[in-house]
Amino acid sequence: MKIRKHRLLLICSVGICVVSLLYCYKTLQQDTFHLSVHQSGIKSLFLRGFFWGDSLSIVLVGHNNILSNRISHQKEVIRKGASDGQVSDLVMPDPTGPHGDIHKRQYILQDDLTPYFLSTEAGVLCFREGTEMAEDTVDKAGQRLILEHHKKNNTVLDDRLNKTGKKAAKCTCRTGWHGPNCGVPTVVQHSNLRTKSHLSPRKVPRRIINAININHEFDLLHTRFHELADTVDLFLVCESNFTAYGNSKPLRFLQLLLNGTFSYIEHKILYIFLDHFPNGGRADGWIADDYLRTFLTKNGLSRVQGLRQDDVFVLDDADEIPLREGLLFLKLYDGWTEPFGIHMRKSLYGFFWRQLGTLDVLSGCTVAMLLTVYKGDGILLRRRDYYNMPGFRQYKKTSGHVLIPWSIGNPVHYAGWHCSWCFKPEGIYYKLISAQNGDFPRWGDFPEKRNLTYIKELIRTGGWFDDSDPSYPPSDPKEHMYAPKYLLENFEKYRYLLENPYAKR
Repeated sequence: MKIRKHRLLLICSVGICVVSLLYCYKTLQQDTFHLSVHQSGIKSLFLRGFFWGDSLSIVLVGHNNILSNRISHQKEVIRKGASDGQVSDLVMPDPTGPHGDIHKRQYILQDDLTPYFLSTEAGVLCFREGTEMAEDTVDKAGQRLILEHHKKNNTVLDDRLNKTGKKAAKCTCRTGWHGPNCGVPTVVQHSNLRTKSHLSPRKVPRRIINAININHEFDLLHTRFHELADTVDLFLVCESNFTAYGNSKPLRFLQLLLNGTFSYIEHKILYIFLDHFPNGGRADGWIADDYLRTFLTKNGLSRVQGLRQDDVFVLDDADEIPLREGLLFLKLYDGWTEPFGIHMRKSLYGFFWRQLGTLDVLSGCTVAMLLTVYKGDGILLRRRDYYNMPGFRQYKKTSGHVLIPWSIGNPVHYAGWHCSWCFKPEGIYYKLISAQNGDFPRWGDFPEKRNLTYIKELIRTGGWFDDSDPSYPPSDPKEHMYAPKYLLENFEKYRYLLENPYAKR
């Protein structure tokens, strides 16, 4: 009797082991299948990305579904605890509420119907914003311009004769605008663009997509949105519940987005949630730094419908703010080459300390080039070796585009602002402890560098964390491009960025 009981127990144990092994095998097989589908989806996106139309939307939507499933799975894993400790501050919206799927939603790009150009009675097309218009030369609807108007003492009409023997009419450009249509801003007119003579206005404006990773640069984010609100068609804003160093952090931008702080621009924001930290990112910070831009670009574009090959993609850091006029030119004109960079004025701790030179960052290209040459990976765009990439020759041959890099602006004519470490002392402290583990020396590893009194002294003197003698000259608030217009118009609110708060007066 005892032998029978032992035999029965043995048989049951063996059965349980067999069932467990089968379940593990099935689970492993499913994970392998999902991984292969994910990889094939990305490959399909790149192979078919250049041949646009409805097929692109199908590919992007399919890729989005794969990413959404992956994000949902990884979010559950992270909620149970990460390798560095419990992530207790991950707070996503209630999935049953109106904002529950904000990190999964798709965005449909629409055409910009703004009438940027005027057609004159003389049949000449003029850019509204860049054209000098007299009140008595515009009709009541403000839609037409008579170009035969001559300004006293300074006519800008061409002395060349047209076919009828009369003087040819031209647009009268305002200061800061150039070209036959008065639509070329100074930062392009004085740039190293080699094809200025081949520029022509577009009938349908391109759409501009601006991608940014955000940590806690919220005042600069407001500045960007106000600077580019009427020019950029879509902002891809990526936030993670991990710092670049790999520590957990709250989703502060999501909270501000949901409480209405960005209500004036939320219709142009696509929220991207990075819910995991890349393998190896803690040991090598550059892995984490690169992955942020890779995820931002791939996840963001996979959720955008209606993309066209000639739309423009611009990738910035949160402290890099492009000048509106530069991006508006890209939107309205054909004839420029790609990829393009942006010359930015450099400031430290605030716009009151000026760093020498400009920051010239390779920042953008058309969506077609992004997908075909850079394989939809934003980090590759920031590098300057595109001509060595496998898709370069194919894209050059099929697109007919001139692939010569150039930069909007120059070291004298700035096309944007780079405000590095532009926070209050508490914000600088947070940046120190959030910095990735790779840009050595990592000053956040030194307790004395995190001291708020020490940080205030750096702001006061313009000094650096290595305690070297300050070499940054103070800026004159009256100089051109001192700071973005939005900050200057709200001086009291943003005084800490515009006027040294610790300098003796």
